[in-house]
Amino acid sequence: MRHIATHVPTLRLTALAAAVLAATAAHAAPDVPAANPEAAPLAAAVVISGQRASLARAIAAQEKADNIVSVVSSDDIGGLPDKNAAEALARLPGVAVQRDQGEGRYVTVRGLGPDLNAVTINGALVPSPEAGRRAVALDVLPAGLIRTLEVSKTLTPDQDASSLGGTVEVKTLSAFDLPGPLLSVSAGASVDTNTDQTSPSASLLWAQRFADSKVGVAGGLSGEKRKFGSDNVETGGAWSDAGLGGFELRDYLPNRERYAAALNLDYRPAAGSSFALRGFASRFSDDEVRDRLTVSNPKRGALQEGVTDTARLERRLRQRKYTQEIRSLVASTDQQWDTWTMHAEAAASRANEDTPESINDARFRGTASFAGVGYANGSVPSLIAPAAAFDPASYGLNGITLQQRYSVDREKHARLDVTRKFEAAGWQAAFKTGVKSSRRDKDNDTNQWGYNSSKASSGNYWGAGSTNMTAFTAGHALDYQLGNIGMALDPAAVRARIAALPRAGAQLAAESALDDYAMHEDIDALYGQLSLARGPWSVLAGVRAERTRFSAHGRQVEDDDITARRGSRSYTNWLPTLQGRYELDDKTSVRAAWSNSVVRANFSQLAPGVSLDSATEATIGNPDLAPLRSHNLDLGIERILGTDGTVSAYVFHKAIRDFTYGTNLAGSGAWAGYTTATSYANGDKASVRGIELAYQQPLRMLPAPFNGLLVGVNGSVTDAKADIDSYADGVRRGREIRMPGQSDRVLNLVVGYEKGPLSTRLALNYKSPYLLELGEDVLDASQDRMVDTQKQLDFSLAWQLNKRVQLSFEAANLNNEKYYVYQGVKGHNVQYEQYGRTFKIGLKAGLF
Repeated sequence: MRHIATHVPTLRLTALAAAVLAATAAHAAPDVPAANPEAAPLAAAVVISGQRASLARAIAAQEKADNIVSVVSSDDIGGLPDKNAAEALARLPGVAVQRDQGEGRYVTVRGLGPDLNAVTINGALVPSPEAGRRAVALDVLPAGLIRTLEVSKTLTPDQDASSLGGTVEVKTLSAFDLPGPLLSVSAGASVDTNTDQTSPSASLLWAQRFADSKVGVAGGLSGEKRKFGSDNVETGGAWSDAGLGGFELRDYLPNRERYAAALNLDYRPAAGSSFALRGFASRFSDDEVRDRLTVSNPKRGALQEGVTDTARLERRLRQRKYTQEIRSLVASTDQQWDTWTMHAEAAASRANEDTPESINDARFRGTASFAGVGYANGSVPSLIAPAAAFDPASYGLNGITLQQRYSVDREKHARLDVTRKFEAAGWQAAFKTGVKSSRRDKDNDTNQWGYNSSKASSGNYWGAGSTNMTAFTAGHALDYQLGNIGMALDPAAVRARIAALPRAGAQLAAESALDDYAMHEDIDALYGQLSLARGPWSVLAGVRAERTRFSAHGRQVEDDDITARRGSRSYTNWLPTLQGRYELDDKTSVRAAWSNSVVRANFSQLAPGVSLDSATEATIGNPDLAPLRSHNLDLGIERILGTDGTVSAYVFHKAIRDFTYGTNLAGSGAWAGYTTATSYANGDKASVRGIELAYQQPLRMLPAPFNGLLVGVNGSVTDAKADIDSYADGVRRGREIRMPGQSDRVLNLVVGYEKGPLSTRLALNYKSPYLLELGEDVLDASQDRMVDTQKQLDFSLAWQLNKRVQLSFEAANLNNEKYYVYQGVKGHNVQYEQYGRTFKIGLKAGLF
């Protein structure tokens, strides 16, 4: 889907991409040719006409691509308030974003969740810092350091086959992307309306060529501190026919920091010879305090709306800071000899998540059950409770749990590609072959400690002192907009209480061992592909073979007995592809593709850990899971409108085998005597089919002043289904579900205006409801957790003060959209969260 994002450059709401524009403005004009032909896309990105020329070149380049791709450039990223790569990608057809605390984090492509897509930086696979996932949280990649984002929706044999939805390729800036030297800075400040907190951001970008333009150096720094808050109420799905079993009021106060750096070195000694070293590092930290009031254990078993009962109330605190780091280093060379070209590459990437000793749960339980407790409004439950429920003196310390976790994901690879161009029977042909060897290691270590009211001799006593909650409050009430929680708890007071107590005796052996694992995934690949072109025809055919060797080491926990558990699996996948393009005329092309891909199961599913919770309950990892395999068919047509507009339509179908899902093995095999045996299994089949439509065009044909208008709209309609099964009453039963993470309808609409120094955009992103996860009984559709419709409206305005300086204003989530998850029916809350709006003002300047 060779689509360009529907917004044309100028405004930059993430620090550095805007800096590129500002600095380039100081050095280039649209009628001045670039010093280097490869610099053209960014060299002309200075003024509106230059931006349109850049857009036109990008459209033309994508039109000639062998596969179906969507691209968003640094210019486009700067046009709307996209804080990170995930939010920028959400503007593309068929791509949707999953948000965390109101910020874009993961992307889904064509209805397939983030764990089924791959992310690369400058050609190197980005491993996941999260312990159990393959998905890369793209909020760790600030938009300002990105030159282009490209989503490959069909794969060619020379690409890794590890994505069912799409492969996201992140490319950072090279000095050879620009016509001359560059030094730019930007700074901004944003305000979060939910907490009235102000957050700063800044960036710097530098690029220059040396030694008669044979050596290029480009580097950038980006930093942001964001203080904000969210208000949440959730039931966790505690609904039954009898009513609501309990709910929580949660107040979140996150403090997030993002820092990133990129350094690219290029050496081009002669025509046809180049060497490159690409380095990227990103650090994201989230320091969060979560204060909550929990309602549970109603005397009559469940609460009815508007009817009060006697219930247990608890005040609970969680305070933790985790840091995610991603580092990538790629060394490569490209050499050309007559009709031969060679690309050699070696890369190493590392991602880790470090959560030092955190307060996982500090629990203060009501000294007695509270009468007169109830709720109103099943969608956003508000608490009905007596005044004593908000008095700290009504609660006593019940337990403190600490947790520490460190996970690391390392990937390294080497590859060699060789291409020979030739002519055969009037066809321009190129045969390409290559090999790639990659090694990936995923490790996780968790430690947990518990302190409760047991006697000191047990080793986990919380020590002497008052246990009344009044000794642990912060001295002020929580600013919670969905009701009343009471006084804020003080994390420092909780930590001080147990700071001097020994950890060894308090360690929870089972919880500390169960999630510890080490996994190794080795993939060796060989491919060959032939490209043919003659007249209006272009055809690519080839095959890729991938040999996978996987091994995993974990623990089995039964009471206090901990034993080692291992698993391994080896397999080979043959992945043929056939793709073609036919040009109806010089503006219109038709494209078709048949391809195959394979994605390995999530690490949390493959982890071999087993927890035998009791004689009838178990949790079982499954290192024997087969990978997901997909046969893909794509058909489409696209027409270029003028020089910088497009209209396109694509249909696609994916037939997926061995879809992975959670299930209950109780009543089968070794688990015949169990009532619950939670594990993972491969489903028989799943399918995804849909249509993507896109249109974008500057309306220069209109009379002034309306000829400054630009409009873009893209959308997709998708149908994704999967077959699953589970054991119920000893009988294996199945049902059809929606694919998790898939919205049936996704829409992006952008209206903008550019005239003189003014550039402005108004953008709407829409997603229809999607399945978040299955309930405890996977066969019961009424337990499915659904994310409700999401609509977010963003606005941006930029004013070019002079050639070097630009002032910008941005507003995110203007419509104050909420995040709502429901169970079965809309009135049954699982989670409701609100974030408010964010406003930002920025200044960017090109120093030369």
